Amino acid sequence: MKKKLVYLLLTSMVVGNVLTGCGNATSEEGRHETTEIIANEEENSVEETGSYEQEMTTNEAAETSVEELNEGSRMESAMEDSSAALADYAASGAEEKCMEYPGYEDYDIPIPNTEEYNAMDEMGFTAVSINRLSTFSADVDTASYSNLRRMIEDGYTLEEIPDGAVRIEELLNYFDYDYAQPKRGEAFGVTTEIADCPWNENTKIAMIGLNTKDIDFSEAPASNLVFLLDVSGSMYAEDKLPLLQKSFSMLTENLTKKDKVSIVVYAGEDRVILEGIDGSEKKEILSAINSLEAGGSTAGSAGIMTAYEIAEKYFIKGGNNRVILATDGDLNVGLTTQEELEELITEEKESGVYLSVLGFGTENIKDNKMETLADKGNGNYAYIDSVSEAKKVLVEEMGATFVTVAEDVKFQVEFNPEVVTGYRLIGYENRQLAEQDFADDTKDAGEIGAGHTVTVLYEIITADTEATYSGTSLKYTKGKKLPDEEWFTVNIRYKEPGEKESCLSSYPVDKKAYEKEASQDMQFAMAVAEFGLVVNDSTYKGDASLQTVIDRLKNIDTKSDEYKDEFCYLVRRLDRN
Repeated sequence: MKKKLVYLLLTSMVVGNVLTGCGNATSEEGRHETTEIIANEEENSVEETGSYEQEMTTNEAAETSVEELNEGSRMESAMEDSSAALADYAASGAEEKCMEYPGYEDYDIPIPNTEEYNAMDEMGFTAVSINRLSTFSADVDTASYSNLRRMIEDGYTLEEIPDGAVRIEELLNYFDYDYAQPKRGEAFGVTTEIADCPWNENTKIAMIGLNTKDIDFSEAPASNLVFLLDVSGSMYAEDKLPLLQKSFSMLTENLTKKDKVSIVVYAGEDRVILEGIDGSEKKEILSAINSLEAGGSTAGSAGIMTAYEIAEKYFIKGGNNRVILATDGDLNVGLTTQEELEELITEEKESGVYLSVLGFGTENIKDNKMETLADKGNGNYAYIDSVSEAKKVLVEEMGATFVTVAEDVKFQVEFNPEVVTGYRLIGYENRQLAEQDFADDTKDAGEIGAGHTVTVLYEIITADTEATYSGTSLKYTKGKKLPDEEWFTVNIRYKEPGEKESCLSSYPVDKKAYEKEASQDMQFAMAVAEFGLVVNDSTYKGDASLQTVIDRLKNIDTKSDEYKDEFCYLVRRLDRN
């Protein structure tokens, strides 16, 4: 009965032209649509009950009371007509306005899929004779993997997965690998390995793995956290605000007295509901989180500015100062374009406050905006599709998610033309940097947290041909005596948190890195990359298919890692979809 009463309320809103904000119709068009809706309701009701007079005016129909409609088939008929009317509004592309009304989601009203992803141009092979330097920014985001998992679980086929939704580096970096731990005084442990390529018999795969030291979050520096929570109408669905509340409740349980917590919410406007209270005040924090309700438009840019102001007000020197934005990314009031949001966050990050972004929901998520916000805000981007993923990101990996240990991390790999004649970086398409950006400390790059691993794969072509290069300051230059059979050198630049000048570390890789029988870690990483190539229908997928990935995974021990074991299941599930 409650559902029907809510629906009748929506019906009266349509009839009374309250939903004039839905769609793009002018006022005159809106009146015309309303008249048609009323006429349809009148006609259906007359046919089914015979109790309505043909002469009933549109005004009388609009004033029909709930009590009169609540009589058997007449009410059901009115509900069916209204469902069709609201469906027309939703189909017009104005679903968010309609979703502002509680109860909307309970009805079978089709919502167009308005998810947005940035298109990616896949990188091809580069001849070492033309450019022996490959330069790019580190990336530790994982959103693409959990979002893809959601699609597979929802029954998507290979053909239905949107272009740009799958970023292979985020699939690779979702998992843990047994990489070397950092040595004393070093930021990273670096592991390198070379093996035969599984999908192309004429190439090899070079793997570079970075590892940072993990920490117990309870021993981490004090945190100044601002929860910036989207409570607009588009967050009404069960996999949005309710899941958000469960996620932040878990995070709250792990905070302590040394931490400061503020909560800013935004819909049609932003509002501060908690400011600078101790993390030990769990009852008050949880009460504020659980009292949230969804409704209204999405003034995200105003909420971002307010959140940064509060974060700066309670700034902890030497601490972890961070805004945690939870949203579906559909910002539609104030600064709304990807470019405007990028400019806003680039300016705000100068305060020394980091930004983490947590994506929620389906059919309306704006992946492109959320990735941009995290990238430009010196933070990371994760997609929360379940309570278990919330636990992974906000509890199990708190250090990696919230404690930055290296800023502006850049890679520059220099290939030796005596050994390598061509290379192709797998993934990281939107992390590319110009050669000169590597040593330019003013150029932004990715941040890495405590306990993070970063995995980089190159597909390489080897040969004994000689090559020349017109650049300068290169290690492998013609006329120099080359190191004994070095294949390439990995150069990494990074800044200590809060510092302005970067440090440089170099790691030469020679023939000893090649193994005929690849390690379990490398076999799994190659299987993940191969899967990504298949899902993206890559030009360079060679002999790869879902079946070859399934067959390869049978030879890898994944049972001891629940996330790797789940990956095996997802590959098989997609093959059946």
